[in-house]
Amino acid sequence: MDHSRRTRPQDLDRTAVLAAFDRQVRRDARPEGPGARIERDGRVVRHVGDADTWNGVLWSDLGGLDGPAVDAVIAAQRDRFAALGLECEWKLYEHDRPADLGSRLRAAGFVPEPTETLMVAECAALTGAFDAAGAPGPALPEGLRLLPVTDAAGVELLVRVHEAAFGPDRSRVGERLAARLASAPETVAASVVLAGDTPVSAARLELRPGTDFAGLWGGGTVPEWRGRGLYRALVGHRARIASARGFRHLQVDASELSRPILERLGFVALTTTTPFVRTP
Repeated sequence: MDHSRRTRPQDLDRTAVLAAFDRQVRRDARPEGPGARIERDGRVVRHVGDADTWNGVLWSDLGGLDGPAVDAVIAAQRDRFAALGLECEWKLYEHDRPADLGSRLRAAGFVPEPTETLMVAECAALTGAFDAAGAPGPALPEGLRLLPVTDAAGVELLVRVHEAAFGPDRSRVGERLAARLASAPETVAASVVLAGDTPVSAARLELRPGTDFAGLWGGGTVPEWRGRGLYRALVGHRARIASARGFRHLQVDASELSRPILERLGFVALTTTTPFVRTP
């Protein structure tokens, strides 16, 4: 990739980037984690694994079907995961069809969680912006240090941040990360920021081989350390990793809390996404 070619946010072809994301990350998805697999069921693409793996519908192409046919497809996915005893998530994007797919998912027993905004930035432009600011590494406040997560001890520190930032019982996040580090370490990069020996911020980067997109996930800071630039520093750190690995775009499902920060960094909104979850 030519890192000298940088696209300003206003010049990004959002339609083309969204189409590439739909094709590469959703429709042509690859399994994540040990024992996971991709199942293609007519107009639907599923990600299926064990209870410690993300399970759900990544892609659907139900436009043009009548209502009963759409409901039958939804029921088939629900019943597939129920037969396996697995919680599942139907990841619904604003541009997915039919337009009433969300209400039909609710009728089938799926429960919507808060809507997020799918945002992207070009890795080269983002890395260049951080480098231009004179930050060859994460720009952290004095006294803080960055620790790459590579082992069980690092995973435990990351989980401690997540529990302080997002709520208790985040053990599943740690289990999934530990499994990925053991089976496919080249597909993930995670980091923790430490104040002395205390973890205060953490984030991970999902590296999707064969695609243009690396994903930002799990960026969080404990409440007493917010507002000091840690989230921004970890975005820049992950942008450098993604760029060095040859990825073209960074992608993130942004909450309302992180969206303004990401916009200031040069991310642009493509669409929204709502997780619809069903527990058997």
